[in-house]
Amino acid sequence: MASALASRMGLHSLRKKQLKTYNVVIATMDAELKFSCEIKWKGKDLFDLVCRTLGLRETWFFGLQYDVKDTVAWIKMDKRVLDHDIPKEEVISLSFLAKFYPENVEEELVQDITQHLFFLQVKKKILEEEIYCPPEASVLLASYAVQAKYGDYDPIVHKRGFLSQEELLPKRVINLYQMTAEMWEERITACYAEHRGRTRDEAEMEYLKIAQDLEMYGINYFPIRNKKGTDLLLGVDALGLHIYNPDNRLTPKISFPWNEIRNISYSDKEFAIKPLDKKADVFKFNSSKLRVNKLILQLCIGNHDLFMRRRRVDSLEVQQMKSQAREEKARKQMERQRLAREKHLREEAERERDELERRLLQMQSEAQMANEALLRSEETADLLAEKAQIAEEEAKLLALKAAEAEQEMQRIKVTAIRSEEEKRLMEQKMLEAEMLALKMAEESDRRAKEAEQLKQDLEEARESERRAKNKLLEITSRSVKTVLSSVRVDCVRVSENLSFDFKDTDMKRLSMEIEKEKVEYLEKSKHLQEQLNELKTEIESLKLKERETPLDILHNENAERGTSKGVSGCMFDPHSVCVEFACSPRVCMGFLRVLWFPPTVQRLAVQVYPIVCE
Repeated sequence: MASALASRMGLHSLRKKQLKTYNVVIATMDAELKFSCEIKWKGKDLFDLVCRTLGLRETWFFGLQYDVKDTVAWIKMDKRVLDHDIPKEEVISLSFLAKFYPENVEEELVQDITQHLFFLQVKKKILEEEIYCPPEASVLLASYAVQAKYGDYDPIVHKRGFLSQEELLPKRVINLYQMTAEMWEERITACYAEHRGRTRDEAEMEYLKIAQDLEMYGINYFPIRNKKGTDLLLGVDALGLHIYNPDNRLTPKISFPWNEIRNISYSDKEFAIKPLDKKADVFKFNSSKLRVNKLILQLCIGNHDLFMRRRRVDSLEVQQMKSQAREEKARKQMERQRLAREKHLREEAERERDELERRLLQMQSEAQMANEALLRSEETADLLAEKAQIAEEEAKLLALKAAEAEQEMQRIKVTAIRSEEEKRLMEQKMLEAEMLALKMAEESDRRAKEAEQLKQDLEEARESERRAKNKLLEITSRSVKTVLSSVRVDCVRVSENLSFDFKDTDMKRLSMEIEKEKVEYLEKSKHLQEQLNELKTEIESLKLKERETPLDILHNENAERGTSKGVSGCMFDPHSVCVEFACSPRVCMGFLRVLWFPPTVQRLAVQVYPIVCE
């Protein structure tokens, strides 16, 4: 009985313990993390656990987001996780995302993990067209994304079609031009090949530096209405508040920088923006949803706090992080240099090995040729030995023949003695032959007379032939003189034409030499703009005007008027800032931010020259 009671109590305590925890899945931009959380945990406890797991120290940019009805909300750090309006499911799903954006990514983002998370989030927003990006900038951003993923371009490894499965461009850009996937890949690869030597972190930073100059970068949009009931859009970002027309999210109608706002009051559904200038009108607006109002207030407070924090001296933690980041960067630079030296030495060793292998093959080839020559010489020696043996045998045969010839001479001498008698017989025959010769002489005289007659006939025939030749030469000489005179006239005409052409050619050559000019290279600071203009020029002829979205049309109009982000287009008095700093401000409608000055000069400009918007 007691044991049964104890077992029931143990089971009850186990169930009670299990009910004190719940499971949470945190989705980051490149991974999913699963945690078992206690019921009493607040948002900060779960947030710190995620940051420790990721090794993230720049926590002030991020937050935990969840979906609720038709909007999104963020976990509050001082409130229990389960007390939020999170769908109560067996496993709670949250997203770990950047809630606030930096003004200058290169200066503010210290850790590599922070930079990587921002890169992934901004890239996703551009591809999903939550951030408008011009076509030429899309191609350049895609090339940096490929560099960050694949490293340096290698034509042997990165063959045609290696980007066919990658999502690199917004669908709006693809549909805007009559270009195939292979043509887009060729443009992206051409830019990608120029990024050789950049590490993943450097490529991601270049991506963010270009993206932060886009008009819709880092802005959260909310539908609002002013006092007259006009539908507007409120944009909240790191630099202040902006009011837009619903159909134009690129150019704000009016902007309120954080340093010009004295107070933002919130009552029920109505917001009031009070400028520092007490004479200026208070801008009031309202939103129909309470959740949206709370979200707007959170973003305003967070962005304003970060705005003021950037203009103060860095805390010890941030200074330590930046120092560690510099040391880590220096260490990585030394490591890259060491790896580059090792790579160079390895390549030298491989070249030497290839050279030795080549020489070895050459020596083997020479040895093989020497062996073949030796075999041929041995065969030649054998042939010569055979020839010597044959010559010796022939010498023996000649000696035998000489002996036989000596015997034949002795035999001929004996025969000569016998031929004396035959000589007498021959003399007799000679007399008979002389008689026959006399007869033949008579016959020869007769034939000579006939030959003399034939000779005379031949002389007559040759004389007739000589007269015929002379007549033929007279006729031929007349026709040749006629032809030569016509040829001489043609040659004169041709020479005149050649001299005229030669004069024209000289004049053309001199004019071409006079018209030659040298083209100077542009300054290094304009390299990025050249790339963008070049890409825009290359693909402009293939653009389909009928597929342009309203944002494309607005962007083109702003670019023509010079009022796009990063171009001179201020809406406030230029004599207060533009003349002072001799440059064009970046912010439209009174938003003070000098694009081409360092952040320290921007801060000083914002503090010294507050601008009151109209």
